[in-house]
Amino acid sequence: MFQTTIQHEVSTEGIGLHTGVFGHVRLVPAPGDTGIVFRRTDLDNFPIEASGRNVARVSYATSLMKQGVLLSTTEHLLAAIYSSGIDNVFIDIDAIEVPILDGSAEPFLRLLDEAGIRRLRRRRRYLKITKPVEVIEADRRIGIYPADEFHVQCYVDFPHPLVGPQQIEMVVEADSFRSLLARARTFCFERDIEPLRSMGLIRGGSLDNAIVLTSDGVMNGPLRFPDEFGRHKALDLIGDLALVGLPLLARVEAHKAGHALHTQLVSRLLGDSSSWTITTEDEHIAETPQMVEASAAN
Repeated sequence: MFQTTIQHEVSTEGIGLHTGVFGHVRLVPAPGDTGIVFRRTDLDNFPIEASGRNVARVSYATSLMKQGVLLSTTEHLLAAIYSSGIDNVFIDIDAIEVPILDGSAEPFLRLLDEAGIRRLRRRRRYLKITKPVEVIEADRRIGIYPADEFHVQCYVDFPHPLVGPQQIEMVVEADSFRSLLARARTFCFERDIEPLRSMGLIRGGSLDNAIVLTSDGVMNGPLRFPDEFGRHKALDLIGDLALVGLPLLARVEAHKAGHALHTQLVSRLLGDSSSWTITTEDEHIAETPQMVEASAAN
């Protein structure tokens, strides 16, 4: 029922998946109602809030931009923080991209374990969905619906012998995220490597931080789960939903969706204040939509 932050500063470092730029990340405790805020320490601690209003490019990763300052590939770190129930934290980073580490969220969970969680005196507020909001593009779709807990259903279908149709359905909380999703790694198809590199992407990609699928198998097995691909897409979904800015009370269904649809849903949701209310878990006191913007601006 109370907001949280971390107990101690912790740090990690590594290479960015797409830029290939080496960066250092430090997580710092933050006061109540701060939210999740990135600070570019290489640019005088310029703050970029983890908010749907700061979404920039979302083709192969979710990037944030504020006043021309960019931060790329935020989704794995945000998924770990959001699923762990951490409401407030500063993320200090000296590079343009969050390190990919091993391609999953597990290294970030270990970092949060080291940091610990501290309860604050502020009441936790939730974004509670009151009517459906959907985004549909051909056979790809995503929707968010009323519920009393944070529930996700994620369906993927890739034409590959090791993938095919996979569906993950779960209530999102710290334990379920850790056991079901955290270790699932990002992936790509071998045939896409050169086209992606010609686009200036995956400059930091390697067999150590991504699963590479060949035409009929996997180049760097074994897989951590038979359905690791669907699990990782669910991980990405949760990281993108963190951009709502508050814990969700909702059911989210994603069908062949990706970062672009995820972030479109977040933007559409925040732009339709009739589809949600803000409530505390114990009192269910509704707040005005304007208070979301005020909170996100702090």
